[in-house]
Amino acid sequence: MDYDKTAQGVLDAVGGSSNISHLEHCSTRLRFTLADTAKADITKLKAVPGVMGVVGEQPQVVIGNEVVEVHDAISKLIGHQGGAHAAAAPVGKQSWGAWLLDFIVGVFQPLIPAIAGAGVLKSLMLLLAMFGWVSTKDPTYTTLVAISDATFYFLPLMVAVTTATKLNANRLVALAAVSVMVLPTMTKAMTDGTSVFGIHIPNITYSSQVFPAILCVALLALMERLWTRITPKPIRVFFVPMMALVITVPITLLFLGPLGYWMGTYFTAGVLWVYGTLGWVAFPLLAVALPFIISVGMHKAFIPYVVNQVGTTGSEPLYLPVSLAHNIAESGASFGVALRTKDSGLRATAISAGVSALFGITEPALYGVTLQNKRALWSVLIGAATGATWMGLMAVKGFVVVGPGLASISLFIDPTNPQNLVNAIIGAVISFAAAIVASLMLWSDAASTTLQAAGVVPRPNEAAPGEGADVLAPVDGDVVALADVPDKVFAGGVLGEGCAIKPTSNEFRSPANGTVEMLFDTHHAIAIRTDEGSELLIHIGLDTVRLGGQHFSAHVAKGDRVEAGQLLLTADLDAIGKAGYDTTTPVVVTNSADVEVSAVAIGAHAAQGDPLFHATLKVPADVVS
Repeated sequence: MDYDKTAQGVLDAVGGSSNISHLEHCSTRLRFTLADTAKADITKLKAVPGVMGVVGEQPQVVIGNEVVEVHDAISKLIGHQGGAHAAAAPVGKQSWGAWLLDFIVGVFQPLIPAIAGAGVLKSLMLLLAMFGWVSTKDPTYTTLVAISDATFYFLPLMVAVTTATKLNANRLVALAAVSVMVLPTMTKAMTDGTSVFGIHIPNITYSSQVFPAILCVALLALMERLWTRITPKPIRVFFVPMMALVITVPITLLFLGPLGYWMGTYFTAGVLWVYGTLGWVAFPLLAVALPFIISVGMHKAFIPYVVNQVGTTGSEPLYLPVSLAHNIAESGASFGVALRTKDSGLRATAISAGVSALFGITEPALYGVTLQNKRALWSVLIGAATGATWMGLMAVKGFVVVGPGLASISLFIDPTNPQNLVNAIIGAVISFAAAIVASLMLWSDAASTTLQAAGVVPRPNEAAPGEGADVLAPVDGDVVALADVPDKVFAGGVLGEGCAIKPTSNEFRSPANGTVEMLFDTHHAIAIRTDEGSELLIHIGLDTVRLGGQHFSAHVAKGDRVEAGQLLLTADLDAIGKAGYDTTTPVVVTNSADVEVSAVAIGAHAAQGDPLFHATLKVPADVVS
C-alpha cells in the first residue's frame, strides 16, 4: 500500500485538514471527528485505494492491519497543511446516537492499550504462578502485578485525561479535579463521614470507576468555558482553573460522583440482567449479532460496560467470551473460503484476513470476505454460535479488557479456576472447526457475489430475464478478471466485484441508466448509482490519480441523470500509456454486499454497449439457504 497516497485520498474525501476536529485510530480503523460531516464525501472515501470500508456518521474508515502507517501519514499531511485537528465543535446534522457513540469511542478507545497491556501482563504472571514457576510472594511477581493493579486503581485519572481531550478541556486541571476522588485522605474522610458546605458527602469508593470521572470533567469543561469568557485576561492563568475546581469538585463529590457511580452500576447490571435472565442462551444470541454490530462500529458501546465490570469485579462473564468465539469463527470461515475459492485474489485476501482474525482483528475478514459473501457470513454465524454456546454452558469469564484472540488467550486465566482457560481454548477450537467446516461445505464460487475465475461463470446472455439488469461495457476492449488486475485493492475485491477492461477507445460511456454519485476532481474515475440500485465505479487506469486530471475530460457532473450509452469521460489513452500508467479500467459494484454479480464476460472482446455482467439487487433465497 502507498500510505501517502491513501492518506491524501482520505484527507481530501473527509473535507481537508481544516474539517478534522479529532483523529485517532484503533487496531484497524481511522476514527474521525469532523467539524462538518456534510463536507465528507463517503462515496469518494470508499473509493480511496487502501480503504476497506466506511461506517458511521462521524466516519470510521476501515484500513486493516496498516492503519497505524496510514494514520501517521495523515498526521504528517495535517501538520504540513497547517490544520492540525481543529478544535471547532462538529456542526451539521448528527443524531444523538452517533454523537454518543463518537464520545464513547473518543473517551474509551485511548484507554485500551494501557488496560490491555497491563491486564495481559498480569494474566501471564498468574499463568506462571499457576504452574508453580514463580511464587506469588516473589518481589518481582508483586512488582509486575502491581502494574495492572495500579492501572485499574487509577483508572479515573486516565479517564480524566481522555475525557478532557475529547471535550477540549485542560487535561492537567481535569486530573487535579478527579484526583480528589481517589486521594487517600479524602477517601478516609468520606469513610469517617465528612461534609462540604454543611452537606454530607456520600461514602463511595471511586477507584476503578469511569463514569464519575466523565461527569466531573464534563462539568469542568463547562466551567472553564464560562469563566474564560467573563474573566479579565491578566488573571485567567490562575483564576479560571481556581474557579472551575472550586465549583466542580464539591458538586462532583456531592452529586455527580454518586450519579456516575450508579450509572455504571445500573449499566453493568442491565447487561448482567440479560445474562442472568437468558443464561447460556445469551452467548449464541450475542455471537450471531456481533458481526453486524461490529460492521457499524456499535461494538464500542460495550467498552464502558466491560471496563467498568472488569475494573470493579475483576472479571466479565459475557462479552469477552462471545468476542473470542466470533473472532476465531471469522478466522475459520476465511480460511475455509481460501481453501475452496478459485479466485486467486480472494484467496490472498482470505488468508491474510484469517490470520488477522485469529489474533483478534476481525475487520479485514468482515469487510474483505464475510460481509461481502452470504455463504461465508453463514459460516461465521454457525462457528460463532457453536463456540459461544460451549463457553456459555461452561460459564467462561474474561479478566482483561483486550480483543480476544490467539495472542491474548491468557485473558481467560482464572487463578481460582484453571478450567476457565481450558474451556475458553476448547470454545475457540469449536468456533474455528465449526466455521471452517461450514465454509468448506457452503462455499461456492458460482453462488457468491465475488468475481469468479475465468470459465466458472455463465456467459452474458444466460442470465434469467427480469432479474436485475445488465451492466454494459463503458468502452471497447478486452474483458479481464479483477484477479488479474495488477492492483491489490481491485484484485482482492476490496472495492467490490465486477471485472476490468483493457480499453481500445478513448470514450467512456454510461454502462446503465442512473445518476452520477461521484466524479473525482481528477476525472479519472466516476461512480454511478443505477436505477436498479447498483453502485458502479469506473476507474480509468491504475494509479492514474497521480496525473492530477491531465489527459482526462469530463462531460457530466455530480448529480447528473445519465442514460446508458451517454458520454461520461474521455481519456487520451496513448498519452496516459506514454506517461507510464496502465490503462486497465476496472468496473466494479461497490455495494457488492447487496448486489449479486453474475454472467461476467471474462475473456471476451466487448464493444461499448455489450453486456459486461449482470447485477441483481437481491440474492435469490435458494442462494442463501
